[in-house]
Amino acid sequence: MQTDFLVIGSGIAGLTYALKMAKHHPDKKILVITKTQADETNTKYAQGGIAGVMDEAKDSYSKHIEDTEIAGDGLCNNHVVEIVVKEGPERIKEIIKYGAEFDKDEKGEYSLGREGGHSEYRILHHKDVTGKEMERALLHEVEQTHNITLINHCFVIDIITQHHLGFLVTKSTPDITCYGVYVLNLNSNRIEKILSKITLLATGGNGQAYRTTTNPRIATGDGIAMVYRAKGRIENMEFIQFHPTALYEPGESPSFLITEAVRGDGGILRNKDGEAFMEKYDERKDLAPRDIVARAIDNEMKKAGTEHVYLDCRHITKESFIHHFPNIYEKCLSIGIDVTKQMIPVSPAAHYSCGGIKTDEWGRTSIQNLYACGECASTGLHGANRLASNSLLEAMVFGHRAYKDSADKISALDFKNDIPDWNAKGTSDPKEMILITQSVKELQQVMSDYVGIVRTDVRLHRAMKRLDLLFTETEDLYRSTRVSPQLCELRNIITVGYLIVKGAEFRKESRGLHFNTDHPGKSQLLQNIIL
Repeated sequence: MQTDFLVIGSGIAGLTYALKMAKHHPDKKILVITKTQADETNTKYAQGGIAGVMDEAKDSYSKHIEDTEIAGDGLCNNHVVEIVVKEGPERIKEIIKYGAEFDKDEKGEYSLGREGGHSEYRILHHKDVTGKEMERALLHEVEQTHNITLINHCFVIDIITQHHLGFLVTKSTPDITCYGVYVLNLNSNRIEKILSKITLLATGGNGQAYRTTTNPRIATGDGIAMVYRAKGRIENMEFIQFHPTALYEPGESPSFLITEAVRGDGGILRNKDGEAFMEKYDERKDLAPRDIVARAIDNEMKKAGTEHVYLDCRHITKESFIHHFPNIYEKCLSIGIDVTKQMIPVSPAAHYSCGGIKTDEWGRTSIQNLYACGECASTGLHGANRLASNSLLEAMVFGHRAYKDSADKISALDFKNDIPDWNAKGTSDPKEMILITQSVKELQQVMSDYVGIVRTDVRLHRAMKRLDLLFTETEDLYRSTRVSPQLCELRNIITVGYLIVKGAEFRKESRGLHFNTDHPGKSQLLQNIIL
């Protein structure tokens, strides 16, 4: 198959790019592929909202920029922060034109929320399913666009580069070029190649590297792992954001998210004794940035020997809670918790990867003709910790910027037609799926126990030794058995786990989301860690 523009991932980042490109080039083919259903994305699970300065009389770009940089703990790219904050409102207006509906007050004005780390009310939301509403609007627009083809159940195995033509490719190779991808078409169960002139990775996050995560099962870091295998640059992988308040339900995966907006509306964190503890850790109390709140909860749990704390919403009126958070209300009720009478048990869960594929301010990766945006990318916006509700904003801004940069390059590019077919010679069907499923469990256990909210040098060393063994076992399996989505996802999360641990080992300090008790202070020498 050949396509002018290939988009891998159907979340807000990929669809923003696809729609803009389709309208700019009505005569060109845009192909969007996704490994499950089109609406099963990290975007869909984003509850809280999207941050943007919509009224400069009440808010300002400078305040949003400052809030973002404070949360990022000294590692934000200041130029990129300014770009996203200032271009963001225009992107929000565009998705409203596509039909996305955000909540309004009785005066007909947008009802703006506030979350941890924000100095003003600037978050647009649609109840507690904002991402799902934005995804709906974009998919509806895609359906009306004649030159976009969307293929479900198409699992990307690897990026095609000069490596597949027999050339030696290393990280120092100056002109690594993307020619397309190899995919496992789950509809036909065949491995096919898709050749493209321009490819955009919008493959989402990697929360499934951890035992407890708010991410859907598809979030296995596929794009990051593929770029690393292709010798592209990866950055700041040690900064994994744990959302402080996932609903505590042992054995449930993914964990149900209790959006930060609940605390923005007055929810109070309490320990097992009913004590409101956040004032001991930060003057912003329950609205401190996520890294601070997650570590505070982790500390309270360890001191008390409990597996969760509580979020107290009993003082919020039933009418107000149901109006703003209907899905959270129903979910809690389904497991026997009436939020108007009982506190909600919550604990931190892996939520967002602040690092990823290193890109510039136009979404360009270190591999030619390959762009990345959304959670899989490291644009420089988040630094060491993402400010709440900046992720959907970043995805749309960089989807737009990647489109602007790549739209006119297409005329100078052609397909690389001498790419070999996938070679599965010498492989056979896997005899035991337990070899894969057990390795996934082992990886998630190692990452959760040793590379979580609080780290030490000894834990990281142990994690690396165990990952080395898992890597060796899985590569042996990969060479001898036919490719399956389960095997590919295992390879990818092992690679992601390795990158997280390697970045954490290099960072001999505590900054943002990376907290190492052996190195509690900040270093003025360390900046971004590129792998």
